[in-house]
Amino acid sequence: MKQEKMVNLLREMIRNSRRSDRELARALRTSQPTVTRNRKLLSPYIRSYTVVPEFDKIGYEILAITFAKVKTYDKHEVQNQMEFAAKWVKERPNILFASDGEGLGKDIVMVSVHKDYSNYADFMRNCTFSLSKYITEVQSFIVSLKTAVLSKRFDLTYLADDVEQIT
Repeated sequence: MKQEKMVNLLREMIRNSRRSDRELARALRTSQPTVTRNRKLLSPYIRSYTVVPEFDKIGYEILAITFAKVKTYDKHEVQNQMEFAAKWVKERPNILFASDGEGLGKDIVMVSVHKDYSNYADFMRNCTFSLSKYITEVQSFIVSLKTAVLSKRFDLTYLADDVEQIT
């Protein structure tokens, strides 16, 4: 029962994290102190409370999903590469996500936003130049945030209907 209450609270918070504990309690048909207590218990499951902006309305025209392949899999070299790449990524606030993974013959993925094509091209040149010792076969898929036919806008609220448990 406690697990179910926690999941329901998390769902409501994903839908709208700006609501007060009192408003959440009303939506969940429970007391405000229960919501406050459970919100504290949920803190390990919540990375941040943030806004998902309309990127095109704040000056970003392009979303890029970039894939690359690591040049070596030697343990010592990989550790050095990871440290340098992590620092490089953290220095660029327009990178929304970066990780290793697999697919399409690549093992690195990065999601970034850019003010315009010129900004994107400069970013890619810098990426290729700065990381050329470590990565190869860099390819991107770019989306126009101003003119694209969007089937579904980027928003985390969709997850509220998919969350079933917390572990």
